[in-house]
Amino acid sequence: MLYINLFYEYFKIGVLSFGGGYATIPFLHHLSQVYNWFSPNDLEKMIAISSITPGPVGINMATFSGLQTGGFLGAIIATSAIILPALFIVLIVSKFLIKFNENIIVKAIIYGLKPAACGLLAAVTIDLIKTNLTSSYGIGLFLALLSISLLKKKDPMFYLVTSGLIGLIFKLTNLI
Repeated sequence: MLYINLFYEYFKIGVLSFGGGYATIPFLHHLSQVYNWFSPNDLEKMIAISSITPGPVGINMATFSGLQTGGFLGAIIATSAIILPALFIVLIVSKFLIKFNENIIVKAIIYGLKPAACGLLAAVTIDLIKTNLTSSYGIGLFLALLSISLLKKKDPMFYLVTSGLIGLIFKLTNLI
């Protein structure tokens, strides 16, 4: 039953997560609350690991969460399930690319989906901020990196490596 639920939920995520890999985060957050397959803290770790490993973030997160939930077979099922809808959509769209490209209904639907995806990401971001910024260290690091990112556009790896190193230094010196 676990594997059927894994396939169903990740297939649903594959169908509904428009906007790239980070658009899967609200769905995974929901799974952590409904099924208790992984905790919100585990989800935060999945996001971090999926962001720094090569490949699409959404697929990495499906693989990682499937592995944690159902072992190696769970990882294969979750990854396959999240990929299948995109595969089907690409196959269909490729047949009718010109019609879809100029279709006013398709343009209107995509126009409406973009703000919805942004809203879902904002809601999860606010939730992650509330659960992670519980110390002066976390708040200070967040504000410092936010300021740097607003003033200077740097590669995301800069922020990941910087925050990881600072966290390591603080943890090794028992300052957090």
